[in-house]
Amino acid sequence: MTTHERTPDQPVWLRDDELRAWVRFIGVVELLPGILDSQLQRDSGLSHFEYYTLAILSEAPGRTLRMTGLAARTNSTLPRLSHVVTRLEKRGLVARAECPEDRRAMNATLTDDGWQTVVAAAPGHAAQVRDSVFAALTPQDVADLHRLSDTILERIDPEGRRSLPYEG
Repeated sequence: MTTHERTPDQPVWLRDDELRAWVRFIGVVELLPGILDSQLQRDSGLSHFEYYTLAILSEAPGRTLRMTGLAARTNSTLPRLSHVVTRLEKRGLVARAECPEDRRAMNATLTDDGWQTVVAAAPGHAAQVRDSVFAALTPQDVADLHRLSDTILERIDPEGRRSLPYEG
């Protein structure tokens, strides 16, 4: 029996090289959201998820998406997204309305104030991403990061919800 063959009752452990890579990768996954949240809270009064929601709406046709589509694009559950959109509505950044094509569905639309907010927040966010991630990478590292991320996303997000606006 090879190391990759096993019976159903045997656990599959990570190889040493996989474990070393995993610990570093999960460190990035765990630390980066806090860094992004801190910068956005400090500079724009937004959480990273609020910013991401506004950014996704800013790129949608008519700055509008069905709530279910917005939930998919932000990798969120509908209840979590609804809670966040309610907060953004109270701030006048997003408006909800019945979907004209399907009265059972709701649309979220970025308001003019929401557009101004995301436009004002974007440069600081981009600078933080560049400083925290890309400043440490060579052009080849960036290409490798893109390739590796695509490979992992194809496995865990086969519908491609996370990368729709940035194909290519």
